[in-house]
Amino acid sequence: MKPLTLLIVLSFLFSCKDSQRPSYSKKKITTQNSSEYKGKKLMETNCYVCHSPTASEESRIAPPMIAIKKHYIGDKTTKEEFIKSMQNWIKFPTQQNAKMYGAVKRFGLMPKQGYPEETIKLISEYMFDNEIEKPEWFEEHYNKERGNGNGKGKGMGNGKGMKRHLQGNNSENLTDSERGLKYALSTKAVLGKNLMGTIQKKGTLAALKFCNVKAYPLTDSMAIVNNATIKRVSDKPRNPKNLASKIEKGYINLFKENIKLNKESEPIVVDSGKNVNFYYPIKTNSMCLQCHGNPTTDIKPNTLTHINELYPKDLATGYSENQIRGIWSITFNK
Repeated sequence: MKPLTLLIVLSFLFSCKDSQRPSYSKKKITTQNSSEYKGKKLMETNCYVCHSPTASEESRIAPPMIAIKKHYIGDKTTKEEFIKSMQNWIKFPTQQNAKMYGAVKRFGLMPKQGYPEETIKLISEYMFDNEIEKPEWFEEHYNKERGNGNGKGKGMGNGKGMKRHLQGNNSENLTDSERGLKYALSTKAVLGKNLMGTIQKKGTLAALKFCNVKAYPLTDSMAIVNNATIKRVSDKPRNPKNLASKIEKGYINLFKENIKLNKESEPIVVDSGKNVNFYYPIKTNSMCLQCHGNPTTDIKPNTLTHINELYPKDLATGYSENQIRGIWSITFNK
């Protein structure tokens, strides 16, 4: 058994028999410059759950990132102006601050996110400088929306600095960190799409029922697809089945420290010999507060009543935006 480092002893206070030496996995070497690569990965990690380039036009819950780029970048837009617009929108996603009126009308306002400014900057720089993946249906939709027949109106974003980027990675070439993140984000996308779609179409109470009935089966189905054990655990669970272990609580505390330091959290990967254990944070946004916020100010009385009926031992309230709600705890074979 490997000994614990002093840092983990102080952070976790775990027994030696239950502990492994965790390590932040190094990213795979690429031919892209580090800033560009980080921007791409951050966009895929933080944005694609809702702004997926693969979702169909009918089933999506938010516009694709290419649509955002086309609406915000015109022929005379500078990179600095675009970054400022993205920072401003994500900090203040209000009706008055919106530029994509059709998207707001269809999908509603984006939940307020607590991303560090550096994260938004790197994503914005990547979007400005590179061609980004677009859905198959997008060009026809965009041409129809603009009514110009060629899709090269304002906001096309194919100006200076535009680079062709190859999308996607072969699973066999992924690092353990990237593989675990792929499992977490694909499961998050399935759950998020269904949950947010339910909120948009049927409201918070229906979403609460969805979580009670569908969240576990959907997570289990993704685990089967990926041949992995996939769990969402918390130190303050709503369902007692989601209570984090002592080791998992230690990792939750580490991710909470990153939030305090306004740092972007990297996955934690622990190699146990035959298996790989992967941990990644689950953060709250403004939409989460409808069911997980302050019981007197954020959660409506009828919603709180249903929560107490479905989960009499509920601990999962009292959160604010950009807090650690729990973590993804994933195990897969090497």
